[in-house]
Amino acid sequence: MRPHRILFTLTLVFGLTGCATAHAPKEPPRVPPRQAVQLDPSLAAAARGELTGALRVPDPVVRIHALEAIRLTAADEHKADIIRCLSDGEAVVRFAAALAVGELRIEDAHDKLQAIAEDRSENVRVAVRFALHRIGDKRLSHELEHMAQDPNPIVRTHTALVLGLIGEPSALGILRVMRKDPNSTVRQQAAESMWRLHDDDALKELVGLTVSKFYDDRMFAMLALAAPRDGRIRQYLRGALVAEEDEKTRVKINEVPLAAARGMGMLGSDEGYGVALEGAASPDFRQRVLAAFAFGAIGRADSQDVLRKLLKDEDPNVRIAAAAGILQLKSPV
Repeated sequence: MRPHRILFTLTLVFGLTGCATAHAPKEPPRVPPRQAVQLDPSLAAAARGELTGALRVPDPVVRIHALEAIRLTAADEHKADIIRCLSDGEAVVRFAAALAVGELRIEDAHDKLQAIAEDRSENVRVAVRFALHRIGDKRLSHELEHMAQDPNPIVRTHTALVLGLIGEPSALGILRVMRKDPNSTVRQQAAESMWRLHDDDALKELVGLTVSKFYDDRMFAMLALAAPRDGRIRQYLRGALVAEEDEKTRVKINEVPLAAARGMGMLGSDEGYGVALEGAASPDFRQRVLAAFAFGAIGRADSQDVLRKLLKDEDPNVRIAAAAGILQLKSPV
């Protein structure tokens, strides 16, 4: 089971690691004026139907992505589906379901969580302790401290993740130790969780990752910085809205700007809307996925026509991301 960075699976699962040298224009794509468009209830219904169907497909990766999308949209009508996924035959799906239960505080899942508290997967056990804690049962929460020292770096990464999602400053002591972990993924996740808990030392580390030579590090940093919705960090994302070129192939690297566009949306800015429009038209399904998530974070109702098209995409991951985007749009004021 690979480290599962919540909010980022639809990006990282595609293996975007690489190096880049900047040869970029100075300005990001133009942002068109906002149009006063009313939300379409039938489109929202279609999006909910897409997520429901995605939870029943044979591919466990698609089921994971659907669970993450449902968690983002906080849709009450999917709570029973999430609870059902706690019994899924794939550990990665049970893991994602337990995270969703915790994030959405689904108290009706308590008995199911108890039933898998000693799951054969240590990663699932981490997520179950997080979920139980979030719905008020803290009897097993102390075990997360031991899981932070597990020999498996994937388990340590997931433990760092949930310690941040719990949202209690008391976890900072454990996370500061994890920030010195020999595994780079554990260190990065510890920094992201510390920043969620408003630790400014972790902020410095994440800002450093925004200039990493690896694309996925930079994308991780963009969304990690935006997660606490602290407007001070807009300056670190704004410059990343401009696409760079690979120095060997001279091909534009658009994934980082799309992650920055989503991050800016999380901070209440639509400065990345033009970037998302370009990504939605890309022949690369990964960029269409990222664009759909960016539209959802930005929340402009006038992106419905673009998302409607993406909801009919041939790739299931794009359709899931489009559904998540649609269900996060806001009515115009």
